[in-house]
Amino acid sequence: MPRFSIIVPSHGVAGRLSQALDSVLAQSFGDLELIPVCDGPDAPAAAVAAGHAERDSRVAPVHSPPSAGLSGARNAGMRAARGSYLLFLDGDDVLVPGALARLAARLAETGDVDVLYFEHERVPWWEGEPANPAAALLAGAPRGTFAPAEAPALTGVALPAWSAVWRRAFVTDARLKFPAGHFTDVGWSGLAGIAAERLAVLRSVAVRHRLRRQGGRLNLPGAHQHELLDQVELVLTHARAAGLPEDRARPLFGQLFEAVLRTAARPRRLPSGHRAFFRRAGSLYRAHRPAGFRTPGGSLGVQHRLLAAGAYTAFRALRGANRAAGRLPRPRLPLTRLRYALDLRRPLDENLAVFCAYWGRGYTCNPASIHAAARQLAPWLRSVFLVEAGQEHAVPEDVEYAVIGSRRYWQLLARAKYLVNNANFAEGVVKRPGSVHLQTQHGTPLKKMGVDQSTYPVVAARTGSFAKLLGRVDRWDFNLSANRHSTQTWERAFPGSYEALEYGYPRNDVYYAASPHDVVRARRALGVPDGTTAVLYAPTHRDHRTGFEPGLDLEAFCEEAGEDVVVLLRAHYFYDQGVPAGSGRVIDVTAHRSAEDVCLAADALITDYSSIMFDYANLDRPIVVYADDWEVYRETRGVCFDLMAEPPGPVARTPKELARIFREGAHRSPESTRLRAAFRARFCEFDDGLAAERVVRRIFLGQPPESLPPLIPLAKRLPAPAATVFVRS
Repeated sequence: MPRFSIIVPSHGVAGRLSQALDSVLAQSFGDLELIPVCDGPDAPAAAVAAGHAERDSRVAPVHSPPSAGLSGARNAGMRAARGSYLLFLDGDDVLVPGALARLAARLAETGDVDVLYFEHERVPWWEGEPANPAAALLAGAPRGTFAPAEAPALTGVALPAWSAVWRRAFVTDARLKFPAGHFTDVGWSGLAGIAAERLAVLRSVAVRHRLRRQGGRLNLPGAHQHELLDQVELVLTHARAAGLPEDRARPLFGQLFEAVLRTAARPRRLPSGHRAFFRRAGSLYRAHRPAGFRTPGGSLGVQHRLLAAGAYTAFRALRGANRAAGRLPRPRLPLTRLRYALDLRRPLDENLAVFCAYWGRGYTCNPASIHAAARQLAPWLRSVFLVEAGQEHAVPEDVEYAVIGSRRYWQLLARAKYLVNNANFAEGVVKRPGSVHLQTQHGTPLKKMGVDQSTYPVVAARTGSFAKLLGRVDRWDFNLSANRHSTQTWERAFPGSYEALEYGYPRNDVYYAASPHDVVRARRALGVPDGTTAVLYAPTHRDHRTGFEPGLDLEAFCEEAGEDVVVLLRAHYFYDQGVPAGSGRVIDVTAHRSAEDVCLAADALITDYSSIMFDYANLDRPIVVYADDWEVYRETRGVCFDLMAEPPGPVARTPKELARIFREGAHRSPESTRLRAAFRARFCEFDDGLAAERVVRRIFLGQPPESLPPLIPLAKRLPAPAATVFVRS
């Protein structure tokens, strides 16, 4: 029997779950079992938990459906637990180093107590000093083991369930379980505090609670706030039935209603039903107020008295209404600014959708693919693409557009119901109630993104204000993802309250829709000679360099790789000069607007760390990684996973190695095929050719997720064939 059973619910925190599990397995005290609780075998967190279980036999995942909530997940973990003591850890929190050793040592001193409370640290998600709110609560407790009557103020309801360890035999004997509802910690801790007979405290931090940028789920507005009163009534009713002495009932009552009044005094938490909440709270207050309870002083005492009297109007007048100051728009010219502010007062145009890609570079990427699908499936929509001045030619003739910064541009942004972008709209764009912002992203991340860049000085210096970045993230309602790796990375890099749409990237649909004729057309448009092997070379941007450096002598590569090899050079879009160029066997396709056409034309891909590898993998054609500076890139830019451990094909470190791979055909070897298959399974997870249709049906047509086209299994997907398959024949 292990000393500790550590139960870790994981719903909604798959991106951070590894850190929580690693913090447990890295503890110096190893007599434990670790029980991650996942939504199901196919849930995003399940793969993370399974990976840890493969590496460490102490990890034993269990499943609990999302409908069971946090309480159901913890109860499922308890049913599987075998340890002497239970410890609950949220999936985005961590155990501090040495925590279990200190807890085990303290239990050795106290003997088998029912509950051992300990301190925890609340860490701001970005800036600010950590806080230790439990320290003051535990400071007055006796030094050794004590009965609840010796420290009546330590009721437990002011502490989260993960700020204590609980003796499993006590939990079983008392028939304790987490009650359903959002405020399950209040019910659990209150009931356990009433039943416990032997307590102890550890005046040391064991858990580091990492506050979420979007706030804790219990502080968010919604009807779930009424569930707090369910837990309060449950605890108070149980206390009365158990005959809890009044000297213990009084502090329990006071702490419960302190929590109730915090909610009642914050109208944003109760967008509807505030009066009903107040009335029910008042009824509970009057029904359960213990004899001898003295109201506290100051403003809190006034609130107690108004609640007891049922004086809702007076209570509302006392607390006042917190008014949110809206962010002012920032168009440049005063007249445009005034007109934009006036347009924001006009009703939303329910049939207006505005699209933008790469800060206005043209009609491209996911927004263009969604736009095209919307014209087919929702033809009544008026869809407008935004482009920079001078890029009007990059929009098809039959697509309506507006120039960024113009009067019409701001008017459209003020009135549009739908706003779709693969980057971000301007800083001054106001997110209107009722509008829908869809962030499509523009690639699967290998490099660090968003706030994850903050620890890389070279990148952070160029990123600008992370606070402003996250202000833009707050406008997102939906965020598109092509695989679970991306979903989890975005969760960490762009913390927000948006919904992740795991539908695939619409720009990749073409790889399953294109015909052999489309491949030939793409090759001839780029000037690829018939009968040649076209190798796409697509290096990524280097933050530690000031300009584009190809990193490879492409003419020399062609000479060494084979007489039929030509190279399509596509530099990062930062270096797009707008004019395609060719030189011998090297064709510069950087300025070509369609990356998808370039990929269709290529028989193989060479890249270093560009996200194009994830898109190209959909074609199931050879990919070779040229990693001549992997260590430097990893240290200066930061990466989300080890590409050298999971490459999509052969890895070359020098130009000679790279040429030899092609000359000897290693890029088409069985080992290359095996690597590519594993890579596709992980990173082409949701790309099946139907992504744009899913997005349009969900966002513009309002169809429920269950009615969308089901995912086509990877083995049944048929990508467009490479030119070498049919041209030579």
